[in-house]
Amino acid sequence: MEKGGGGDRRIAKNAVMLYVRMFLTMIVGLYTSRVVLAVLGVEDYGTYGVVGGIVAMIGFLNSSMSGATSRFLTFELGKGDEKRLADTFSSALIIHIGIALLVLILAETVGLWFLCNKLVIPEGRMPAAHWVYQLSIASAMIWITQSPYNATIIAHERMDVYAYVEILNAVLKLLIVYLLSIGNFDKLILYATLVFLVSVLIRLIYRIYCVRHFSESHLHWVWDKSILKPMLVYSGWNLYGALCLTTRQQGTNFLINIFFGVVFNAASSVATTIQGVVKGFTYSSTFAFRPPIIKAYAQGSFQEMMRLMKSAMSLCIFLSLLVSLPLYIEIEYVMDLWLVNPPVMAVEFVRLLIVSAFFALITLIYTIGIEATGYNRQMNIYTGTIFMLTIPVMYIFFKMGFGVLYSYYCILGANILIFLSNMVICKHLVPSVRLMDYMWLFLKSALVIVLSVLPAIYIVRNYDAGFLRLVVNTAVILFLCSTLSYWLVLDSTSRLFVRQKLQSVFKKIHK
Repeated sequence: MEKGGGGDRRIAKNAVMLYVRMFLTMIVGLYTSRVVLAVLGVEDYGTYGVVGGIVAMIGFLNSSMSGATSRFLTFELGKGDEKRLADTFSSALIIHIGIALLVLILAETVGLWFLCNKLVIPEGRMPAAHWVYQLSIASAMIWITQSPYNATIIAHERMDVYAYVEILNAVLKLLIVYLLSIGNFDKLILYATLVFLVSVLIRLIYRIYCVRHFSESHLHWVWDKSILKPMLVYSGWNLYGALCLTTRQQGTNFLINIFFGVVFNAASSVATTIQGVVKGFTYSSTFAFRPPIIKAYAQGSFQEMMRLMKSAMSLCIFLSLLVSLPLYIEIEYVMDLWLVNPPVMAVEFVRLLIVSAFFALITLIYTIGIEATGYNRQMNIYTGTIFMLTIPVMYIFFKMGFGVLYSYYCILGANILIFLSNMVICKHLVPSVRLMDYMWLFLKSALVIVLSVLPAIYIVRNYDAGFLRLVVNTAVILFLCSTLSYWLVLDSTSRLFVRQKLQSVFKKIHK
């Protein structure tokens, strides 16, 4: 990426560091999920997912404010006003402390009632479920007050920090698996306790780093309405969107639990883990692009903003296809190889989530452009309402006797509608956005998908599942997808960047 000079090199470096973080998370996550599922069993694994989901649902209060904190810190950093940057950080941290206290109250009242009276917990496991629940609350309190520090790291584009800390996190998760295997204690309680202790340590490391390296990350009392008002208005609309998204996510989990039981919650948890792997490969690069896009808008460089958005979308689509297509085709064998005995319906869940994740990814680029403007009301109204409506639609399907898979059909449909609505909103707020460029990119991506999977489908229909077929199919898809995406999906700037990197690698090999 020649244009943009040092800025593009920094984006590339940050993207690489985020992929290092993602790769470690993926490898460790897949291994630990397999061992944890085997040690806990399907019922306890499903119980952990659904009980922890109650606190995650209440945590929508934090997600709304986290987006505002990230946006305003990045915006002020782009403006270069150090005093206002410090005041913005402290204002955000004070608000997050208040949110943490509110979440505690809601979790110990409404959430606790829901756990005791509505969730379907296997007989004799309610005491362990309470342990999981209380540890989840404590972890959420720490996580909420951590948000301004993480936003500061992202705003300063210090993505390498995430990679280094994630190495430690990966080692500690492996230690959890080892202790869980040898521990002579209730496995579900032990697992919840160890996960809590690791999360506390990791968040403490991030916090110490920020305090030592960024002068604005020292808390001081400030009550500046010129900072608080726009931040609260922005987060207020984010609050609605986050509430609706969390209702969709956890409501799906709860409906599956109520209508079908914890066995299908376990399948949902496994599918979500796989979806996290797919997202990790692509969403990591969006984090690298987010700060420069917002800073470009803050400085009035709209052409640079458009260039970054287009590069981000082309690169994310390219990376998404590289991961998603082989996984989608060979997911049955991969699941058997990974879990030996995967939960019922896990394969079907994963396939629908992979498609949903693709639409969510390209929507995210528009979301960054919208958030850069600071006018997020319309986006959250449309997006949140679509998310919220999926729950009653799922409920109607289940009451009519349709199967559990229809919950994921609803999620896919919602993601497609949100993609279309955010595209139009972004064009309205940033007139220089050329929608035809993005629609053309989307159509070319569809062509890449079709041409890449046709040979793979032929192989699947004519050869038995096995490791050799997995390797051949993956190689065929990667070759076709890489070649076609290079010419059809990547823009000229991204192609130049790829060529330069390949030339650099070949020179090193030659030497």
